[in-house]
Amino acid sequence: MAWMYLILAGLCEIAWAAGMKFTRGFAVRPWLSLGTMLLSVVSFLLLALAMRTLAMGTSYAVWTGLGAVGTALLGIWLFDEPTTLGRMLCIMLIVAGIAGLRLTAGH
Repeated sequence: MAWMYLILAGLCEIAWAAGMKFTRGFAVRPWLSLGTMLLSVVSFLLLALAMRTLAMGTSYAVWTGLGAVGTALLGIWLFDEPTTLGRMLCIMLIVAGIAGLRLTAGH
């Protein structure tokens, strides 16, 4: 169950990061701003639940890794951010790190 919490926390992190882009730094769309802030709180709470069972280093690294990869891919898809070879290789390295942490976590 801890891994499910951690994955959901990472998805919430991606959503609140995208929300910040859509609210233009909380300058517009007050309801979307409120939803973005709520998602960040939910993300932290789910991370905390995962850390009850999983190692802190693994939990935090996977959470930030999921958020980084998901946010980078969403930026490419939604905001026409660059898709250079170097950028895609770095994203794949993060994914490899997440997989490695999952495989060696012991839970």
